[in-house]
Amino acid sequence: MKKSLLLLTIVLLILASGCVTKNTPTAAETPTVGALTKISLPVGYIPNVQFAPLYVAIEKGYYKEAGLDVQIDYSMENDNAVLLANDTLQFAILSGEQVLLGRDKQMPLVYVAAWYQQYPVGIVSKKSANITSIADLKGKKIGLPGLYGANYIGAIAMLDSVGLSESDVTLDSIGYNQVEVLMADREDAVVVYVANEPVQLEAQGESVNLLKVSDAMDLVANGLVTNEKTLNEKPEMVKGMISATLKGIQYTIDNPNEAFEISKKYVENLASADQAVQKQVLLSSIEQWKATQLGYSKPEAWTNMQRILTKMKLLTNAIDVTTCFTNELLP
Repeated sequence: MKKSLLLLTIVLLILASGCVTKNTPTAAETPTVGALTKISLPVGYIPNVQFAPLYVAIEKGYYKEAGLDVQIDYSMENDNAVLLANDTLQFAILSGEQVLLGRDKQMPLVYVAAWYQQYPVGIVSKKSANITSIADLKGKKIGLPGLYGANYIGAIAMLDSVGLSESDVTLDSIGYNQVEVLMADREDAVVVYVANEPVQLEAQGESVNLLKVSDAMDLVANGLVTNEKTLNEKPEMVKGMISATLKGIQYTIDNPNEAFEISKKYVENLASADQAVQKQVLLSSIEQWKATQLGYSKPEAWTNMQRILTKMKLLTNAIDVTTCFTNELLP
């Protein structure tokens, strides 16, 4: 029933795309700032040190060098996949499953550069729970934000990797309260973003076991996504956007302390937050970004994601996954 509601929500969002009234310019009306093209980049989350590469790319002038004036959009109430598909937006940071689910509904989304090289979701438990492998999750209560999105898909993929299914565990929708819920022993384990909640738990003195999706299988993580219209009509702009973003990632990897200081300008209260914890979140994020070739998207990860979404009955059509992404524009 919950899966049916998820599919209904996706369908309603697609139908709503025809009547979007947000005052964001279309590609044909994209304003410029001097010689710069103004770009609104939704990231789907609140200001956070995990977006340090974007802050670096802005501060170091990488986007300006590419002829772009990038403004980060933190709004979470909009369906950015729909806005991107109807060309209200030209770029967004989206998760891989959003691209596949969008293509399933004939949305012309194209993933052009990986943000995370590893799927950033995992399942964490207290060491005292003695959950040291995915198989140990059988029969356990697992808290997660809800039966939707990357957390849910990552959890199902992990179970699938050892022959378990959703019916072998109890999945509880707990909202974004994983740290508090686990500390209070209300769940045996919780689904988390590996760069964030485990760091917070350990900062509170809790020893934890972390099981990562990326250790079980390759899945498509968050990445820079555009639409076919922008890709076909403005390929140089897309290349510039990719190059500048990857420069920001590389500079952050090479200079984490400076990137952290730059982030304070963009993340409210970062300067007054626990510096050790927030720096560790950044360092953990860096491990998700590292790659032999930054931005590269693994074809097998797309195949795995398609199989998991099909098994979950979230995909209804046969999709040629090669239409969902490209590595051809990477610098």
